[in-house]
Amino acid sequence: MSDTRTPSDPPVLSDDELSALDAHWRAANYLAVGQIYLMANPLLTRPLVPEDIKPRLLGHWGTSPGLNLVHTHLNRVIKDRDLNALCVWGPGHGGPAVLANSWLEGSYSETYPDVGRDAEGMGLLFKQFSFPGGVPSHVAPETPGSIHEGGELGYSLAHAYGAAFDHPDLVVACVIGDGEAETGPLAASWHGNKFLDPVHDGAVLPILHLNGYKIANPTVLARIPEDELDRLLRGYGHDPCSSRATTRPPSTGHSPPPWTPPWTGSAPTSGPPARTARPSAPTGP
Repeated sequence: MSDTRTPSDPPVLSDDELSALDAHWRAANYLAVGQIYLMANPLLTRPLVPEDIKPRLLGHWGTSPGLNLVHTHLNRVIKDRDLNALCVWGPGHGGPAVLANSWLEGSYSETYPDVGRDAEGMGLLFKQFSFPGGVPSHVAPETPGSIHEGGELGYSLAHAYGAAFDHPDLVVACVIGDGEAETGPLAASWHGNKFLDPVHDGAVLPILHLNGYKIANPTVLARIPEDELDRLLRGYGHDPCSSRATTRPPSTGHSPPPWTPPWTGSAPTSGPPARTARPSAPTGP
């Protein structure tokens, strides 16, 4: 069964739905920044003191709001369409965002019951992140649902296509950091869409997260004009679109992004569903 609607027909979300998406995003942002900075006082029930702050900070806040936005809207589409989907998280040290969402939705506490969905569990979630005896700052193998650790020098998109091959009912979203996008493996992986069979393979949705910087420098793809980036990705065989988020109001910050097309989850009648989108994720909360 195919859906004849086009990506120009976005779903209409109610004010309540937009407010819920915004609340989820803000909660995930708080959980992400708390993991990076705090090892005590997770709900800020008292004024912060130096002993509450981790002596060594790891995890990239700059990438976290964008990853949280993607996770929030992917969850919306998965629930709306009952999709069989997974996401590959490419940006390095993006673990705070993925762990935050895993804890929010409950899958983390199901796997690790000691990290409960309460104030005590939140405190442990914060303290254990990138801490001796705790969990790494990447999306490590022990993260529920992880098949790719992130920050691995450009392998995210190749892993996403590998996951989609021979799984026709699977939608694989792949968030690509603009730093890793400058690596050779990632540059070659854009051609993976040429090997997808729309009948026997799943769909891959590449999401280029342009937060502007890599480890110590600005990124090329975030600095070139958007029309030049658009032409580059069209040359790879994709149909690019861009999306920006604002903090307020929710009606504009969380309107359905163009990278959640109405036909997500069912192959369109013309061509493979893998040739979908390239959004520009937000730079901050």
